[in-house]
Amino acid sequence: MGITTVSGDVWANRATALALRGLGLTGREDIPVAQGATFPLLNSEAATARWEGLYGKLVWKGAWMRDWVEPTVQSTPEYHGPFDPVELPGGNSHLQKSEEIAANFLIRMVHQYPGEITIVACGPLTNLALAQRLDPQFASLVGELVYMGGSFNPQQVLKDQSAAEFAREFENTPRREFNVAFDPEAASIVSRSPWRKLTVIPVDPSTATQRTPGLLARLEKAAPSKVAAFIAGLEPGFPLWDEIAAGYVLDPGIVTKADQLYVDYVTDFGPKYGATLSWHEHYQPGLGERKANVVLAIDPARLEDLMVTAMREGAQRQGN
Repeated sequence: MGITTVSGDVWANRATALALRGLGLTGREDIPVAQGATFPLLNSEAATARWEGLYGKLVWKGAWMRDWVEPTVQSTPEYHGPFDPVELPGGNSHLQKSEEIAANFLIRMVHQYPGEITIVACGPLTNLALAQRLDPQFASLVGELVYMGGSFNPQQVLKDQSAAEFAREFENTPRREFNVAFDPEAASIVSRSPWRKLTVIPVDPSTATQRTPGLLARLEKAAPSKVAAFIAGLEPGFPLWDEIAAGYVLDPGIVTKADQLYVDYVTDFGPKYGATLSWHEHYQPGLGERKANVVLAIDPARLEDLMVTAMREGAQRQGN
């Protein structure tokens, strides 16, 4: 139905440019892209710097990232301001974003197709919180919300340098995860909204996954030619965070372990700001928390096969 963008790993304007280029590469120029929130509801780059001064350095800060705290095999992302012009390597797409802002687009779509739309959220939850505050019916009209965020008790599974370095994010702070920590207030609003069905993909299952050179080679071989050229330039080593969320929607059978939990997030500006809270039935505080299907482990090989199949099917549709 459409793609909405939000600031998180990159600023919303850069995420929009990337989405538009991706649609051009995949031959899906019919899909609208609605740009969403540039800033979190309350959190900010300055507040995050203050938090680090009080409680310790963060491994990953997304759009606020200037450097790694210690040597890291992954390259340092370029730092940009929220309104800097976007010039993507290889050029920007000729496609244009929608004039409609993300929250309004989301509201309009769920009213048009009540109960039929699945939302897959792979970044901070700012747009969803805004939509819910603008329209109290919003969440109740969504068929299912699947979001990547939160952290319960992740453990390092793979034994290589990249896996060890990404494990630093949860080694001493197992309940803190970037998408939520970027906008904890939005995550708490979403956690207390009346979804028909709610699935949470925390960082936990991602520790058994990795964008390896072997996986990239399989994807490149199966993909349409333009997409294959893009894949060839991807950096290996990253966990498959968002791929798990998309994979779950396409094939829920990838899940090998899940739990039914009430989930919320800490919004007090202190050492646990953005931390995940969870309760089993009967133990929740009863402040509007919603029971969620929390995915704790998946079958990595099944996910990788699903990704390769999707690339192959895309190539068949495009005839290359």
